[in-house]
Amino acid sequence: VVKDDGLAAGKGVVVADDGTAALAHAAACDRVVIEEYLDGPEVSLFGITDGTTVYPMQPAQDFKRIFDGDEGPNTGGMGAYTPLPWAPADLVEEVLRDVLQPTVDELARRGTPFTGLLYAGLAITANGPEVIEFNCRFGDPETQAVLALLRSPLARLLHATATGTLAAEPPLEWAPGAAVTVVVAAEGYPGTPRLGDVIGGADADGVLHAGTRVRDDGAVLSAGGRVLSVVGTGPDLAAARADA
Repeated sequence: VVKDDGLAAGKGVVVADDGTAALAHAAACDRVVIEEYLDGPEVSLFGITDGTTVYPMQPAQDFKRIFDGDEGPNTGGMGAYTPLPWAPADLVEEVLRDVLQPTVDELARRGTPFTGLLYAGLAITANGPEVIEFNCRFGDPETQAVLALLRSPLARLLHATATGTLAAEPPLEWAPGAAVTVVVAAEGYPGTPRLGDVIGGADADGVLHAGTRVRDDGAVLSAGGRVLSVVGTGPDLAAARADA
């Protein structure tokens, strides 16, 4: 796994199957980070914390490759779904116990307490969950699917996080069923995207704008690589995907 050591908008990593591709990506970077290849599916797990208590959210899985069949270069994320019917029943509890809570505790011990959203990007390997990365923000496009099912008021959770009262909050409430997010990307993404295409139907329910602009005549135009997220819900994943 070869990464550009710098900001690359989620597109600076190549998971290479052979040395030639790995070397080619490395040669295009000023500085590189070489990482162990972690087998198994990826999982994103958001935990909200007031610096002491951590409330984990429902896990999601996103897809990074640009094309169907997990083909093509990495992107910032082309879609996501939740919940994960294949995941171990105790996955959230395990990640909270072994990853999120120890991280928050250690940051506090060092005198650099963290308050906010701690996002663990995980690989569910043959040896169990391993951390690929941390972020201190909601992750796109997983957030769109996760928040579509969250029934606890998000503003109340954020207020409790900011005021150090998260432990007094009741357990998070989730809607039954599933949510699926599909990203609509511009032609040419993740390379040089084609901008200015007219978009129809962008005002429909479940359509979230990311890279759009409005022309003087009211037409909605593409203005970025990842243009829209389309969120569908349903009683199961197949129904949610069909809805999206």
